[in-house]
Amino acid sequence: MKKIRIIPRLDIKGPNIVKGVRTEGLRVVGQPKALAKKYYDAGADELIAMDTVASLYGRSPDFDLLRGVADELFIPLTVGGGVQSVHDIGNLLQAGADKVAINTGAVRNPKLLGEAVHRFGAQCIVLSVEANRHGPGQYEAYTDGGREHSGKDAIKWIKEAIDQGVGEILLTAVDRDGTRSGFDLELLKIVTSFVTVPVVLHGGARDAQSIAEALKGKADAVAVASILHYDDTTIGALKDALIKDGFPIRRST
Repeated sequence: MKKIRIIPRLDIKGPNIVKGVRTEGLRVVGQPKALAKKYYDAGADELIAMDTVASLYGRSPDFDLLRGVADELFIPLTVGGGVQSVHDIGNLLQAGADKVAINTGAVRNPKLLGEAVHRFGAQCIVLSVEANRHGPGQYEAYTDGGREHSGKDAIKWIKEAIDQGVGEILLTAVDRDGTRSGFDLELLKIVTSFVTVPVVLHGGARDAQSIAEALKGKADAVAVASILHYDDTTIGALKDALIKDGFPIRRST
């Protein structure tokens, strides 16, 4: 049985890790290298590091900063933010990323996904979807760190991306992000009803129970931020509770 993954998410703005609520009101919560090491030492299964403003400012990712984060880790690292070309993807992989998450660049140029899969393999390419709920079962894909409308139906966009061969979906519920109100299980149910690749659910983690609900809803992994950054809980405490509930999870060291 495959192991469930608990994945801290680091949202990077300049030299800092930031966290907001529904992508607004960003507050500095630490520095990338220090938090990466903290969560690695605490037993994180993987790490996600996203440059939250690269696409918004129209620049490429900060490769040197991400290389510094990668140097602290011996677990898989997914990076994203500002990815506009296969050249950017290659540079991120060379900087130490194991997987590259693409959102805005793929919305603007859907062929980028297929080109990336062909060049680097599906296992390296993650579709990052920032889905904002507009009604029951209705979601729009947002871009630029969850700030801008794309006009794309998020569910149709995921189906299109799956046809391009992406190897994983990082699924963020923008309206739940940073709220600690629990994951959007309706969104998860819709997406897992048709995808055949792993789904990492993000946005709204509250506690171990909320994570258990996501895992029962067929999430392959959860990405968590606020509850770790603000010391509401720890990776070890989350894993202990989930293991007690019978989920297959690697114990923290």
